[in-house]
Amino acid sequence: MKKGFYQKLAWSGIQKNRKLYLPYILASIGMVMMTYIVSFLGTGNLVREMPGGDTAQAFLQMGFGVMCVFTVIFLFYTHSFLIRRRKKEFGLYNILGMEKRNLAVVLFWETMFLEGIIIVCGLFFGILFSKLAELGMVNLLSGTADFTFVVSVNSIVQTVILFAIIFGLIFLNTLRQIHLTNPIELLRSENVGEKPPKANWVLALFGVVILAAAYYLSVSIEDPVQAVMLFFVAVIMVIVATYLLFVSGSVAICRLLQKNKRYYYKTNHFVSLSSMVYRMKRNGAGLASICILCTMVLVMVSSTVCLYSGMEESLRGRYPRNINLTAYVDNLEGFYSGNMEEIRGISSQIAKEHGSSVENVIDYRTGSFAAYDVQSGDIRVKSVDTENFSSLWQGFIVPLEDYNRLMGTEEILGDDEVILYLTKGMNYDKDTITLGNGQTLKVKKQVDTFVDNGVDSMQIFPSIFLFVPDFEGIINSLFEQEDFGGIGFSGLNWIYAFDLTCGSEEQIKIQEQLQDKIAQMEQGLGEDEYFHVTCEGVESDRAGFYGLYGGLFFLGILLGIVFILAAVLIIYYKQISEGYEDQSRFSIMQKVGMTKKEIKRSINSQVLTVFFLPLILAGVHLVFAFPLIDKLLLLFGLTNLNYLIFVTVICYLVFALFYILVYHQTSRSYYSIVSDMREDLE
Repeated sequence: MKKGFYQKLAWSGIQKNRKLYLPYILASIGMVMMTYIVSFLGTGNLVREMPGGDTAQAFLQMGFGVMCVFTVIFLFYTHSFLIRRRKKEFGLYNILGMEKRNLAVVLFWETMFLEGIIIVCGLFFGILFSKLAELGMVNLLSGTADFTFVVSVNSIVQTVILFAIIFGLIFLNTLRQIHLTNPIELLRSENVGEKPPKANWVLALFGVVILAAAYYLSVSIEDPVQAVMLFFVAVIMVIVATYLLFVSGSVAICRLLQKNKRYYYKTNHFVSLSSMVYRMKRNGAGLASICILCTMVLVMVSSTVCLYSGMEESLRGRYPRNINLTAYVDNLEGFYSGNMEEIRGISSQIAKEHGSSVENVIDYRTGSFAAYDVQSGDIRVKSVDTENFSSLWQGFIVPLEDYNRLMGTEEILGDDEVILYLTKGMNYDKDTITLGNGQTLKVKKQVDTFVDNGVDSMQIFPSIFLFVPDFEGIINSLFEQEDFGGIGFSGLNWIYAFDLTCGSEEQIKIQEQLQDKIAQMEQGLGEDEYFHVTCEGVESDRAGFYGLYGGLFFLGILLGIVFILAAVLIIYYKQISEGYEDQSRFSIMQKVGMTKKEIKRSINSQVLTVFFLPLILAGVHLVFAFPLIDKLLLLFGLTNLNYLIFVTVICYLVFALFYILVYHQTSRSYYSIVSDMREDLE
């Protein structure tokens, strides 16, 4: 053969099918670009050296792994649309005398051309926009911008290797399909699956049951720890159920509609429904993929937007005041040694030296412990048991006098009475509560607020506060237990926190000076006296919070863009592939007298029914997933339920508008294929 024949044939095949290849190339370029940017930010020195940058990079590196897995699945899936359209062409080449090994050479060069274009262009745009992405990351982390333009060789190599492997696997998979198919089957590949599908009621019912179980799981969980442990179980159940419903359930629904004579025997419904029932079994997986991607985008974007925009509220939950001190003592006498009064004096003196003053003081004592089976009413008090982690709570016993002083109340309790406060949206519905020492207390009331101690917001499990009149008596009885005083949360603490009337820089200086003074005080204590104090400040730790929430937000936006890109491409290819499948049907309909107006009405009925099902079901998924999302966000200190609802609704409406625009644009391609209607749509 003439030199360069295979290369010309391969390039000609790409050009002649540019309507199919162009979206695939553009989407793949976007994937390469995003992969390089995530790798670049996840390893770049500028982000790493910023306050909180190491935390943000940890999330980006995790996101890089997610993106790699998703890219493999996505490119394999979308390439299947391409190869389906090309099989007829390959079958014709085969019949005309071209052997399968010659087809393999053509496919090899097609892969090389596509891979070269995609990787080169993707890296070009990735490098071009990497600085913009870096500046966006710097802004999220409230860092200082560096306008030096850097190209990461490691990220380039990493990206090239990843996509070279992906395209190599796609090439081998294409060869496998062609090798196992004879020329006649290749020519008739577009008509495969035209046998009347049977409605599999068992699988459809199975999908409904799984989805109902997943929904029940989401709305019934009250414990945030269980929410974490069962979140991925619920996600897998929803994914499986969605595929079963779209693949089997959609066929079953179409069969039911066909039995409804009033609905079925109408011009627009008859044609569209007859067409849909044949393709639903094969294309249901595509609709399910669109639905899952839409749900992922909505959950990810709404959650990360809430977290980032509510970051200050979460920061205040973790650090209730500008300066937060926690003292640890080993016995009740430690509360009366004079050390607490000395620290109060030191704090006021240092603040005064910096032209500030101490205000909004939090000051109370507590006995903390690990608690199990709280909801049963019979609390087991012991050290942390990792085997029963899902039933773990953190318990705090607080003197009633401290509670009254902090909350400005005048509550009075009997010796056998208690006031309860539970965090993370938990409730206690029993009249009594029994501690691990066997003492049973009557629950006089359950309050819905108490000052934050910062500890609860750091933990994934909920807390229970018991405000008691006989603090010392209960603590002494608990200390008699063998497990109490062991590892984990057991101990006696003094919480002392306050705000300052100065700026962030002065607050950091006050914290540093206070830490030095406290360290000197601890060194002067006797050998038998244990009094250790930790000192935390909002301003000094703010960078870490920005790294955590900023990294999550940035990753959520990047992955959201990738998932949207995938959903758009799948929608486009479904429109194109179904357009070619329906072209002959509508051509026959026109020849027997069906007008273009009737065809357009039939197409609208079909496309609206098919392509808006994923959006509607994604909205239903989001509604039932909301209680679970709310529980998960509680672990990050986000307690504003109304704000979460508002952001979620706005995200869904914006995404729905975007979805409609995508549908409108891609449906034009479908119209132009099935009927010569382009001039009617301009």
